[in-house]
Amino acid sequence: MSSVATADGTVIGYETSGSGPALIFVDGAMCYRDNGPARSMAAALSDRFTVYLYDRRGRGASGAGLPWSARAEVDDLAAVLAVAGGSAVVVGVSSGAVLAADAAARLPGITGLALYEPPFIVDGSRAPREASFIEDMEALLAAGDRAGAVKKFLVHVGVPRFVVAVMPLMPAWKRLTAVAHTLPYDLRILGDTGRGVPLDSRRWADVGVPVLVLDGGKSPEYMRNAARAFSAVLPKAGYRTLPGQTHMVKAAVLGPACAEFLG
Repeated sequence: MSSVATADGTVIGYETSGSGPALIFVDGAMCYRDNGPARSMAAALSDRFTVYLYDRRGRGASGAGLPWSARAEVDDLAAVLAVAGGSAVVVGVSSGAVLAADAAARLPGITGLALYEPPFIVDGSRAPREASFIEDMEALLAAGDRAGAVKKFLVHVGVPRFVVAVMPLMPAWKRLTAVAHTLPYDLRILGDTGRGVPLDSRRWADVGVPVLVLDGGKSPEYMRNAARAFSAVLPKAGYRTLPGQTHMVKAAVLGPACAEFLG
């Protein structure tokens, strides 16, 4: 494993695979290299790109990086971008897609984006996020209830309650609770995009690179509406649906779609 120090001194763990132009993958909530789609995405992309996977701050092999801020997360991506030679395309999934777009508005070295299912709520197709959701999550974490925080988040994103009830028995549960403290980070990156109202295009007005926003044909209506809305507010964005896919997209499907656009 390699590492790089970011602007505030936080050590960010990363790894590379493949050969070709640089591509950085940005994970979503509770995901990092050892838990989530990162390595399967690298396998799907490394025949055409040099793929950089990194653990976002507070996860995996990266430092805690406190105090946390959304700007610091962009600085972390900037540090990986520098290691990659200062220029790269970026693939972001879920809240990682939002972080990637925010970074592209600040970092001129990002030359293209492929973004899968940003978890916005932009209309009335589902209930909006509760106004106190982040504060309630932080209260659970402050009380040491990491399991409760994870369960609250999973129910919010649509995992059936009976599934959430048995998840503590699964091997992956420890990996989820280990990064429970990072859930408010992703929610703060999303900001006020869960209120059920249209997106504010001003946030991404400076994203001047080509973007492809993707969704899955079997994903919930609200998530597909969010992807379409995101493509509409990004200055140079297209939109594509991957038939048969859900938010838990298969790397063997998403990878080639990203490579086709970014390659």
